[in-house]
Amino acid sequence: MNEDSLPADAPDILVVDDTPANLQLLTGMLKERGYKVRPVPSGKLALLAAKNAPPDLILLDINMPELDGYEVCTQLKRDERTRDVPVLFISALNETMDKVLAFGVGGLDYITKPFQFEEVDARVAAHLKLRRLQLDLAVRNRELQRNNEELRRLQELRDNLTQMIVHDLRSPLTGIFGTYELLALEADKLSPEIQKMIELSQGSLDQILSMINSLLDVSKIEAGELQLHRCDCDLVALAREAADMLAGIGGKRRVLIEPESENLRLSIDRDLIFRVLQNLLGNALKFTKPAGEIRVRLERRNDRVRVSVIDNGPGISPEYHRRIFEKFGQVECATTRTGTGLGLTFCRLVIEAHGGAIGVVSAMGKGSTFWFELPDIQ
Repeated sequence: MNEDSLPADAPDILVVDDTPANLQLLTGMLKERGYKVRPVPSGKLALLAAKNAPPDLILLDINMPELDGYEVCTQLKRDERTRDVPVLFISALNETMDKVLAFGVGGLDYITKPFQFEEVDARVAAHLKLRRLQLDLAVRNRELQRNNEELRRLQELRDNLTQMIVHDLRSPLTGIFGTYELLALEADKLSPEIQKMIELSQGSLDQILSMINSLLDVSKIEAGELQLHRCDCDLVALAREAADMLAGIGGKRRVLIEPESENLRLSIDRDLIFRVLQNLLGNALKFTKPAGEIRVRLERRNDRVRVSVIDNGPGISPEYHRRIFEKFGQVECATTRTGTGLGLTFCRLVIEAHGGAIGVVSAMGKGSTFWFELPDIQ
């Protein structure tokens, strides 16, 4: 086949042999199969040719003067431009071939003389196919790396913008909240309808400020800026306190602490775990039916303490169980819970900062059990 008629993407094979007859025979065989062939008669010329234009594959004779095949292969593997080019050694049947050395210096295979056309064709084709797969994989890996870097950049930009907006929002919202507190002091002078509107507005402001604080806290924890201030604390009493603080929004819903009186003491950051309990209880109260029941079960399990908040709400589909703990994760379903994920993300990060674990057990129509475990550090 005339080399000028070869397609532009024809595989490029470098053939190295100091015996002209062998060089001519291999070159003819490979050209007949549609390959671009570059024959060279020595190791030195092989190194120059390979470095100037790295081929797709190299057929390399072992026994050559000056530089033998082992040394040529060793130098090829030291060069970044040629280290990944597959090398197939050539050796005569009556020659001593150190196969261990051949593979040790980077050779992938070998072909014996006298050449059998079928063997040469099969081995060359197999290694060229493997080489193409490796190159395709390398391209995809580079693309994946670029995509990941771009994604990280965009996530960092989003987080930075979010924090800037949150910081800017907190000041005017705090001012509005203060205004509503002043109005509440004069509530007896206002009509019942206006009093109700003020009460509802204050509740909405509380939710917004809670979300803002959760987002800022999440950012601090992710940046490693939030330090734990551990103290000896009774988890049962802490759970009861969190339930009492939320009693006003529970309506006829009941919160039961199990057990009611047993001391369950741990070394924890009291304020952070208190907020975790508030988040989980507030979440349960929000989705529990009127006159329903929420149970907070606390139990010691070997060297860990497990806290479970159990409700009889609509439940959560299994595909959302992990997503709801992710930052900005949402559950979007008309028959189940929805949310920004900030509160639960805060809970996850706080529990993990304590060396614990958190999760949910739930099914549609069967309620939910949000649980966390803390190590018993004395």
